[in-house]
Amino acid sequence: MPLFKVENLTYYYPETNHAALSNINLAIREGEFILVAGGSGSGKSSLARALAGLIPDFYGGKIGGKVYFKGKDIRTIDRRKLAREVGMVFQDPEKQIVQTHVEAEIAFGLENLGLGNEEMLRRVAEVISFLKLTPLREAFTANLSGGQKQKLALASVLAMQPHVLILDEPTSQLDPVSAEEILNLAKRLNEEIGFTVIMIEQRLERCFHLADRVLLMAKGQIVCEGNAPEVARKTINGGLPFAPPVARFFAGLNIPAVPVTVKEGRKLLRQYLHTNQINVEHQTGEGCSGPEDLLPERNAVSLKNLWFTYPGGQEGLRDVSLDIMEGKFVAILGENGAGKSTLLKHIIGMLKPDRGRVEVLGKDISKNGFKANRGFTAYLSQNPNDYLFQDTVEDELLFTLKNFGVKESSVVDEMLEKLQLSRYRQTNPRDLSSGERQRVALASVLVTTPRLIILDEPTRGVDYCLKAELGKFLRQETVKGRTVIVVTHDVEFAAEFADRVVMMFAGRIVSNGEKHDVLGKSVFYSPQLGKMCRGICAGVLTLAEAKAKIYPLTGDRAAWPKV
Repeated sequence: MPLFKVENLTYYYPETNHAALSNINLAIREGEFILVAGGSGSGKSSLARALAGLIPDFYGGKIGGKVYFKGKDIRTIDRRKLAREVGMVFQDPEKQIVQTHVEAEIAFGLENLGLGNEEMLRRVAEVISFLKLTPLREAFTANLSGGQKQKLALASVLAMQPHVLILDEPTSQLDPVSAEEILNLAKRLNEEIGFTVIMIEQRLERCFHLADRVLLMAKGQIVCEGNAPEVARKTINGGLPFAPPVARFFAGLNIPAVPVTVKEGRKLLRQYLHTNQINVEHQTGEGCSGPEDLLPERNAVSLKNLWFTYPGGQEGLRDVSLDIMEGKFVAILGENGAGKSTLLKHIIGMLKPDRGRVEVLGKDISKNGFKANRGFTAYLSQNPNDYLFQDTVEDELLFTLKNFGVKESSVVDEMLEKLQLSRYRQTNPRDLSSGERQRVALASVLVTTPRLIILDEPTRGVDYCLKAELGKFLRQETVKGRTVIVVTHDVEFAAEFADRVVMMFAGRIVSNGEKHDVLGKSVFYSPQLGKMCRGICAGVLTLAEAKAKIYPLTGDRAAWPKV
């Protein structure tokens, strides 16, 4: 008997005419590690909610078909009993955190299960230690960074010790090192303790190889399933981007099997180059160079010796100095709590430095704050829900234009088209998926065509196709002379589209330079193809660069060896 059995599942959210899930048939065996991939709005989160027993009882709507858990209709299982068996970490940790302090949040689920004090204390201590949350044990949850909230949500579920762990984009707000920790934890729980893990992820380079089975969804249906190499081959042959960069690189070559990990890719590449006596170390290839400057080079942002301490005594910035030129695309990377969002809030004037000076487009905003630069700066914070309060997507954009005194509404059509939101024009934004809400919030701040665009984690919950469209759009804005500053944990996005990369640690800037200099020298903050080509082919960060350097040398050579 399978652990989960889904039969002809179809589901409609309230007041919608299109099915979020359409005729899903699926069996999941106990102890499997399932990865669910697909575009934004494809039904991934809806499937996870159905497997957790939340649809339709919690979300409402219309449902057809059945979901069975251990042979029983999941809707007939007692809610408390089901919570002991199936734990889910939601895409948006803000919706899952209900307590004011970290330790209380982790204990909250245990209290609802009716556990004794001694058992609760043991479980809370164990999970806090395991996830390295000890420094935050007594922290106020509202003051945590997005990534810290994500780890806290995971901790609160793990403390309940479920047998099934459903993770909806658990690494979307985590830095690469923390993301690896979470994914390795999920794999250990799966392999060593026997957890059944069902994971939804957009950043497939992190987890594609971990899965026993990959499900690819589109329009509420499972359109492809199999092991990782099989799905990689099928999706790439079908022109879809839902495969990690290493797999996409090798799929363009005449090889018998597509590798999906850096280790497999390096082994295959080294073996082929050695057999055919090819040296690519000194070959040149065109990368993603920055746009030609249309303006005389001058600073869009200039930070001088910034110091900032939060009211509780935590240092946010420590002697930060940074110059960002006009017309550049700058990505800011670093661990959770490194001060990245704090830096952005100083640039837009939401926070005032304790010491130091902030100049934006030639204006000193250190004292006047947000009012000094609101007319030419667009800022999108980590949580898109903070921006959505109108009844339709169109009204969100028109509201922004009205606030800035702009009467020209044709730009709304253009922005909806660029971010592929036209079909949601009259939809309430709160009815959209997380990735779709992210794009609506982004459109609402970009509709005024600002000179300085500042985005905090804009690729969170956004699929490969839309991420590429966003990157191209932002690159086009820099060609027009506008400046783009993006805080992101998405190293692949930074490598593909940024001109420069800034690395932060503990409130300081520890590295600042051209992206190849910063990412090429990094071990953990390096894109997947950069890791694969390290020591083999210099200057490679992206798929385009790898193809430019290696593909021309493989034309008439001997066949590629097996992986």
